[in-house]
Amino acid sequence: MKSLLEVKNLHVNADEKTILHGLNLSIRPGETHVIMGPNGAGKSTLANVILGNPSYVKTKGTITFDGDNITNLPTDEIARKGIFMSFQSPEEIPGISVMNFVKTIKQKATGKSVYLGDLKAELDKNVKSLNMNADLVLRDLNVGFSGGEKKKNEILQMLELNPKLVILDETDSGLDVDAIKTVSKGIAMYKNDSNAVLIITHSTKILKKLNVDYVHVLVNGKIVHTGDGTLAKQIEENGYDKYIK
Repeated sequence: MKSLLEVKNLHVNADEKTILHGLNLSIRPGETHVIMGPNGAGKSTLANVILGNPSYVKTKGTITFDGDNITNLPTDEIARKGIFMSFQSPEEIPGISVMNFVKTIKQKATGKSVYLGDLKAELDKNVKSLNMNADLVLRDLNVGFSGGEKKKNEILQMLELNPKLVILDETDSGLDVDAIKTVSKGIAMYKNDSNAVLIITHSTKILKKLNVDYVHVLVNGKIVHTGDGTLAKQIEENGYDKYIK
C-alpha cells in the first residue's frame, strides 16, 4: 500500500537554527503513528512544517501527501487536500460562533454549500458523543472555554471535517483524566481504514484506548528509533536516556 504521507530527508530551520536534520517518516492509510521525544526535539516543528507554517524554512527534502508534493504549498491549500491539525493552544476568536466557524471551514474544505439544519444535527450528535456542553456550539469560538473544552472543540471540528490525515500536537496536554478519555473516544470515532492519525505526545494516557501501529522516538531533529505501540509504555517507564547520544 502506498503512503498517504511521505516525509523524506527533511531539513528545517527557524530563527537561523536548524531544528530538523534529515527527518524521514512514512504513514499509510489506516495507520496510527505516535511521535515522542524530549523537549526541544522538533516534534511540534514537524507538525507545523507539514501544515506549511511560514515561520519554518525547509532547506532540503520533500513532503508528499496522497501522491502530491506539498512541500512548498501554502497552509490553506494543504488543509484543503485533507490534512487537519489540532493545536496545543487553540486560539480564541471573538465574534464567530463555533457553529459558524465549522460551517465556514467545512464549505472551504469541500467547496460545497453547508446547510445549517444538517450541520446542527451533525454537531448535536457529535457534541453528545464527546460529552460537551450543547451550548458551546453557539458561543464565540474558544472564548471563555476551559482547556478541556478547547481541546474537545478541536476534536469536534475534526469529526465534522473528516480529513484524510489528522495531526494532534499534544492535544492531551493539561487535560484531566475525563477529558483525555473524551479526546481518545473522538479519535476512535474518526479512525478508519482510509484515513490516518499522527499523535505528538509526552504521555501514554491518550493512547490507552487506541490501536497504535508505530511509535517513533524523535531526538535532535531526527527519528532515531521506531517500534510498535508497546514502545510508548517503555518510554514512560524508562525515559529517553538510551536514545540520547
